Amino acid sequence: MSFRPLHDRVLVKRIEAEEKTKGGIIIPDTAKEKPQEGEVVAVGSGTRNEKGELVALDVKAGDRILFGKWSGTEIKLDGEDLLIMKESDILGILETTAKKGKKAA
Repeated sequence: MSFRPLHDRVLVKRIEAEEKTKGGIIIPDTAKEKPQEGEVVAVGSGTRNEKGELVALDVKAGDRILFGKWSGTEIKLDGEDLLIMKESDILGILETTAKKGKKAA
């Protein structure tokens, strides 16, 4: 099923946290907090400004984001747990930086 959020809403899939701590302690499901990191699955067309012009969203599908603990509305779509939230609920975009190696001379 294809789903496109309306206006400034974003469809997000939570990225599950590690099951172990760095020290090797396994965290049971009952003690885990819901992750506050996710991947944008789909975005709406944007909002309208005072002039009526369409303003596109800053996030796009595929972006890894951070959002507030209680942000969004949980839905189930095609058996998958997802969140719908407004762009304003997103705290930031996680950018991955690739290590740049020096060329051998």
